[in-house]
Amino acid sequence: MRAKLPTVAIVGRPNVGKSTLFNRLIGRRRAIVGDEPGITRDRLYGQLEWGGRHARVIDTGGIIPEDKEHIPSEIFRQARVALEEADAIVMVVDARTELAAPDFELSRLLMRMGKPLFLAVNKVDSEKQEAEAENFRQIGIENVFPLAAEHGRGVDDLLDAVFAVLPKEEPTTEVTEEHREEDREEIKVAIIGRPNVGKSTLLNQLTGTARAIVSPIAGTTRDAVDEMVRRDGKTYRFIDTAGIRRKGKTHLMAEKLSVVMARKHLEAADVAILLIDATEGVTAIDATIAGYAHESGRSVVIVINKWDLVIGKREDGKKPADRGLFEQQARDQLKFLSYAPMLFISAASGKNVDKVFEQVELVGKERRKRIPTGEMNRFLKHVDFERASVPASKRVKIYYLTQAAVSPPTFILFTDRPVKLHFSYERFLENQIRKAFGFVGTPIWIKNRAR
Repeated sequence: MRAKLPTVAIVGRPNVGKSTLFNRLIGRRRAIVGDEPGITRDRLYGQLEWGGRHARVIDTGGIIPEDKEHIPSEIFRQARVALEEADAIVMVVDARTELAAPDFELSRLLMRMGKPLFLAVNKVDSEKQEAEAENFRQIGIENVFPLAAEHGRGVDDLLDAVFAVLPKEEPTTEVTEEHREEDREEIKVAIIGRPNVGKSTLLNQLTGTARAIVSPIAGTTRDAVDEMVRRDGKTYRFIDTAGIRRKGKTHLMAEKLSVVMARKHLEAADVAILLIDATEGVTAIDATIAGYAHESGRSVVIVINKWDLVIGKREDGKKPADRGLFEQQARDQLKFLSYAPMLFISAASGKNVDKVFEQVELVGKERRKRIPTGEMNRFLKHVDFERASVPASKRVKIYYLTQAAVSPPTFILFTDRPVKLHFSYERFLENQIRKAFGFVGTPIWIKNRAR
C-alpha cells in the first residue's frame, strides 16, 4: 500500500536557521546553509522518519510579512502554499536576537491558521540559554522548544511533540506491478543553464504550477527546486537548478554553493535540459555548462528559449532570425553535443513546451537501450575501420564488442593491445554505432580492453 504522508512546514524570518533544521530533520544536506540572510527562496521538500513514522517536511524562504519588494513577496507566496499544505507548523526564531515586530506579526498570522503550531528557539547551546528561551513565550505560541539545529540538541523533544499531533499516514490505492515499473522508470530531469535564461519559467510551464520563483533578477533560484509530474503513464522529476556562472562572476557564498549544488544535482539526473537564451545565442559559459552535462554522461536535450523574441518583427529593421542558420551556428559551438536533439520554444508563452516532454521521453528511453552482444558483433563485421583516420602506430586489432552498461550506454571493445583508443577510432566507432542503433540524445562511452 502507498501512504499519504502528513506534512510539517518550517517557517520564520531570514537567517534564523530554518534550512539547518530542515537538513537535520531529513538527515542530509538538501538545502543550502550559510550566514547570508535570504539564501532559501523557493520551498523545498524532504522526508523525515521518527519513531517508525514518516512525514514530509517543507523548508521555506525567510518571511518578512508585508515586504512589498518582488522577491520577498514571492517568497511569502511560496511559503503560504507550504502553510496551506501543512498539518503542523514549526516557526523558527534565533535565540541570540531580540524578538522584533515581524516575529509577532508572523506568529499572529500563523495562529490565525488554526493548525498545531510549535516555536523552535534555535541556536541554544547552553543550559543558561535554555532558561532564557522561556522569554520567547511572549510571542504567544504555547509550545516552545529550545534547540540547536546544527548539533541536534533538543530536536528529539520537538519531533516527539510534532508527531504526537500529526495525523497517521493514510493508506491509499494498492500499488500494482505496473505502478512499481513506473516508479522504477522515473526520469530525473535537471534544467541547467546560465542565470536568467528562463529555467524557473520552464519548470513552472512543465509542471503547470507557479512552483519556482520567477523574476527578471539574475540568480533568483539558489537551491535546486524539484517537482514530480505524471503524464501519459510516465513519471518525470524536474529539477530547476541554480544558474551556473563563471567563477569570477560569483561573489556571494550562497551563489558559490548553489553552483556546486547545481552540478551535484545535474550528476543525479538522467537527462539534462540545456536551456539557451535565443536573444543572446550560444555563449562560452553555455558551452562550459554543456560540457559538464556531456562529461558526466547525462543525456541532453538542447532547448532554445525566448525564440518568439527573435522571430518577430525586429526594431532595427533587419530580417528576423533564420531557425536553420541559428541551429547551424549553435551546433558549430556545441560540436561535442552533436547527438542531442534541439528544440525552439517560448517558456513564457508555453509555445512548443509540450515537445520537451516528447524529447525527454525519447532520450530517456534511448539512454536505457541495450543491444545484445550477438547483434553488436554482427554489426562490427560490417564496419570498415580502414575508413577511420587513425595513424598506423595507433591502430589496434579488434576482436569483438559488447555493451557492458546502460545510462549512459557503455561499450567494451576487446582488442590486441591494452592502450587508450585513439580519439579518431573512438569517434568513428561511436558514429557507426549511432548510425546503426540510434542512441539519440545520449553520450556513448567506449572502453578498450586487451583480450
